[in-house]
Amino acid sequence: MAGHEFPEPADRKRVADSTVDPLAVEQPRHSCDPAFRHGVVVGFDGSTSSERALAYAIGMARRSGSGLIIVHVANRLPTTVWAGCEPPVFVDVPDHRTEVLGLELACADHLSEVPWILVERGGDICHELEEVGKEYSADAIVVGSTHGIVGRIFGSVAGRLARRAQRPVIVIP
Repeated sequence: MAGHEFPEPADRKRVADSTVDPLAVEQPRHSCDPAFRHGVVVGFDGSTSSERALAYAIGMARRSGSGLIIVHVANRLPTTVWAGCEPPVFVDVPDHRTEVLGLELACADHLSEVPWILVERGGDICHELEEVGKEYSADAIVVGSTHGIVGRIFGSVAGRLARRAQRPVIVIP
């Protein structure tokens, strides 16, 4: 029926263009809260060194009058650990630790001094901390130092982050 146009229903999903490479299209992250722009990013996993880093980051955010972006990076394990397969594919491990950390942080008195948010990510810790720093245009990233043999063998998160980050990295011993 030439000459007639049928409007698309509002609830109809759009089909992706087959000429566009689906791998080239990057999934957008959620937009960040503008109240935390130029804040302080801190990596937190509940360890003693991350608690020290959090304490320093709270003071830094308070002194600069900015917000605090607390980041917990959930674990990802290679599938070779699970299935013995060859390709380096990663599997997200269910991690309810972020919920527990969020409840602990919500009850912490020392966090009442600054506005803060808790961000959960999955993947490489260095990459995710830098990505959150980029998204929030953070003034600095604060991390605790790694102690032990694992950090000596594979390199510490703080050392790798300091070498590749595009903003100041503060390592708390």
